[in-house]
Amino acid sequence: MKLDKRRRREGKTNYHKRLLLLRGETLRLVIRKTNKYMILQIVDSHNAQDEILYYVNTKELLKQGWPEDKKGSLKSLSAAYLGGFLLGKKAKDLKKEIILDIGLNPNTKGSRVYAAVKGVSDSGIKINYGMKVMPSEDSIQGKNMKKDFSEVFNKIKGSIK
Repeated sequence: MKLDKRRRREGKTNYHKRLLLLRGETLRLVIRKTNKYMILQIVDSHNAQDEILYYVNTKELLKQGWPEDKKGSLKSLSAAYLGGFLLGKKAKDLKKEIILDIGLNPNTKGSRVYAAVKGVSDSGIKINYGMKVMPSEDSIQGKNMKKDFSEVFNKIKGSIK
């Protein structure tokens, strides 16, 4: 069977990396960044067919108390962390360990991807990661912003069940 390489040509899929992830036969935490939001999914694969078990878009944080005037920052470090935390709470009955699938996102220390991983981990889901790549607590809580965002951050984190 010949594999269509259209998605590789378009820069959307790295088939070598995908094959390695699928061979592991473990659940994957898939993190994708868009221009406005972050999409987080826990995915199971059977015969190279992906099944989304749990899904969170950071747009859902608006329902959790994210300020409407900060709607443009739903792809920030704080939003990524809270999105990961929300995903972890939705998947609270998940007993398996998951692995990270960042796709074509660059592997950058302190990035939004790792803020989301920290959120998932802090919610109780088992995932392997190194502390060296995690963003600082101050960055995640929004203390580095012009206006201190930590009060709003803690309120939203407390409201997520």
